[in-house]
Amino acid sequence: MGTEEWDIVLDYHLWSGTTAAVAHKMGRQYIGVEQMDYIETISVERMKKVIEGEQGGISKSVEWKGEWEFVYMELMEANQKYLDKISAAKDTKTLLALYKEMQESGFINYYVDIKTIDENISDFKDLSLENQKKFLAELLDKNLLYVNHSEIEDESYGVSDEEKKLNREFYK
Repeated sequence: MGTEEWDIVLDYHLWSGTTAAVAHKMGRQYIGVEQMDYIETISVERMKKVIEGEQGGISKSVEWKGEWEFVYMELMEANQKYLDKISAAKDTKTLLALYKEMQESGFINYYVDIKTIDENISDFKDLSLENQKKFLAELLDKNLLYVNHSEIEDESYGVSDEEKKLNREFYK
């Protein structure tokens, strides 16, 4: 209702992709944002059907026949990879190795005193596995779960030349 053809629509909770599907059928550009794993099985699959001409929703009123395309991209993980590794860990030895790795290449919250943790590592070992995982997860800066666009030139992230090119084109 409030947009014109080729306007950009932002849906920052994409979920099933209804907003993106309607925007697509109405000739709007759109950006959908989702952080849950189901994006590939629900949102992306729905948009493929829209392009193929599915006839749900507003299809009849806009005489939708299916056309165009969409681009699906994922953010490059930074601290999210540590959260995933922590979650998957099966023992204290693995978590301690992750802690060491986090100190070297993770983004730990600025207020964390690593020296104090290191001095009291025996207390960490005495925690249950679940509490060890919670503790390590709390050390990470959650504002840095993914690589920021401003950091893609930083070689430590391993952003490929192809990914950098795609980002530059997207952010034009």
